[in-house]
Amino acid sequence: MTRTPADWMNRIGRRLKLRDIYILSAVVRWGSMAKTASHLGMSQPAVSEAIASLEGALGVRLLDRHAQGVESTIYADALLKRGQVIFDELMQGVNDIEFLANPEVGEIRIACAEFLSANFLPNAIGQFSQQYPHVVFSVVQQDTTTLENRELQERTVDLVLARTPRNFSDDDLNVEVLFEDPHYIVAGTSSPWAQRTNIALKDLADEPWIMPPSSIIEKFVKAEFEKRELNLNVSVNAASILLRNQLLSTGRYISVMPLSLLSGNSTQWSLKALDMEDVHMTPPPISLITLKRRMLSPVVERFVEHLRTLAKTMGPETNSVDGRGH
Repeated sequence: MTRTPADWMNRIGRRLKLRDIYILSAVVRWGSMAKTASHLGMSQPAVSEAIASLEGALGVRLLDRHAQGVESTIYADALLKRGQVIFDELMQGVNDIEFLANPEVGEIRIACAEFLSANFLPNAIGQFSQQYPHVVFSVVQQDTTTLENRELQERTVDLVLARTPRNFSDDDLNVEVLFEDPHYIVAGTSSPWAQRTNIALKDLADEPWIMPPSSIIEKFVKAEFEKRELNLNVSVNAASILLRNQLLSTGRYISVMPLSLLSGNSTQWSLKALDMEDVHMTPPPISLITLKRRMLSPVVERFVEHLRTLAKTMGPETNSVDGRGH
């Protein structure tokens, strides 16, 4: 049965309190009424009263009690999933008010793959901070094993920078291509291969390779080997860019590296894009991802515009690297 606005106000609007929903989320997080009371500086009866008020308003049990504490029911999970959106939007509203009062402050929360936080993102933050020195940035490493963009869905970040397949679409997400980011086969400048020209991939088949933990990039590299009926000799799998760069700088290893990373690391780590005659690796582009039904704060919108401007400077035409590469 469809409820009228009057029904909603009588049953829910006057009885459902944001404070009680917040207390419920804390109880679920801590798994105990007593622990929640301690963390929130409340009495345990006050916590119990808030939960009872919610259960009375909704007509369902929100918590399962047991000897070890409490657990959320499916009804609590449903309420908190929506409640998370409410609290997020309220926080955005407070941030918007602070920005309107002082347009040079605010917070920008970003998730991105590690390789973007090693060159592109530091440049973006550094330039933006010169104009807005009081803006606070919070950056977390994106889970690159899936395309779920969990950080966005949970509203713990405002935007994601990620390598995204060209045909990728999601009903909940805006996906905007920022720039192409081709990969180069690289080695340390002390490697004998660094002085060679017109290198064929078969020449490197027996060399020890370092691979990043990206299924997208590994797929591209393996495809190049397989179409030549060659085997890829992977000696090191490593997520750490620092580790990969240090190993490459010894001159004993071969690896692949995106242009966005190589252009800012080649000099510091003595790396060089090898002069390959027959390899072309252009994986999916770098995209900016945001939630469709979420309004960005003014300061985040300004940073997004800044990213778009900076992205125009990225690419083979505007970034030189040591060696020709493909």
